[in-house]
Amino acid sequence: MVQVKIAYQGQLHCLATHGPSGASITTDAPVDNMGKGEFFSPTDLVGTALGTCIMTIMGIVAQRNNISLEGMTATVVKEMISQPARRIGKLTLTIDVPTRVSQEDRQRLENAAHTCPVKRSLHPDVEVQINFKWA
Repeated sequence: MVQVKIAYQGQLHCLATHGPSGASITTDAPVDNMGKGEFFSPTDLVGTALGTCIMTIMGIVAQRNNISLEGMTATVVKEMISQPARRIGKLTLTIDVPTRVSQEDRQRLENAAHTCPVKRSLHPDVEVQINFKWA
């Protein structure tokens, strides 16, 4: 169990503090929803969580199989929809793996990406597209 404490700071800003580490992040409402866009929005963090979770799970599989993923990067594009209600409609991830790996390892890593806990926790109405760019 992990506890995160969140304090509303006013002006649509929240300060979240991670209990185990003490690390903190500030959020803001997005510009299109009354915020200033000064920090990650809560829905930005969902996309960020998906990207970092996928890369972490791929990293675990890579470590187990002596595969180097040094230099791997990801870009997440979040698309909001307003009908039937305002929510995340689509998350598109592009994962760039600059390391040459065998076809077998590539399949192993892609399978791992699709099993990340964040992806499995998203509502099925949220479209998730994962694109891989291999060296």
